[in-house]
Amino acid sequence: VVACDEEFAATLRQVRFATGGVLHPLAGYLLLRGLSTLPVRVRAASTSAAELVRRLTADPRIARVHYPRIGGAMISFEVYGDPHRVISGVRLITPAVSLGSVDSLIQHPASISHRIVEEGDRRAAGVGDRLLRMSVGLEDVEDLWADLCQALSDGPVPPARTAVRPLHSTAGR
Repeated sequence: VVACDEEFAATLRQVRFATGGVLHPLAGYLLLRGLSTLPVRVRAASTSAAELVRRLTADPRIARVHYPRIGGAMISFEVYGDPHRVISGVRLITPAVSLGSVDSLIQHPASISHRIVEEGDRRAAGVGDRLLRMSVGLEDVEDLWADLCQALSDGPVPPARTAVRPLHSTAGR
């Protein structure tokens, strides 16, 4: 409900038409309330993600880790074993396609978000069959690491480390 003159109401209708639907009042309230803690949540998730990147980089069950130098809560890594086994093995981390939640999520892009992309195009874009993408939430990093470790425990470990190592890492910064 907006109290205004007809000219301003017409302007508001045009803005609504051009930008899409209007937020429900409760959704607006929750959004506004959550904005005050956004920086704290982003820092916590990013710190946990950087620690997981450090540990994954050193883990012999991981072929490669992808993580932007600027940080953030989104990480990707390639496993030597079956990525579906890893996803079905996690208990704390939720298998789902999304990002930015307080809950950590994991997905297999080749079979979910990129499944309709031609295999050659998908691989050329860096989305291989063994790639997993994880959006790190606010759970304790030790709990997340324990969950990943137990999910990776049944996978193969290569006999010797290859030259394939992380593209980017914030470890040591």
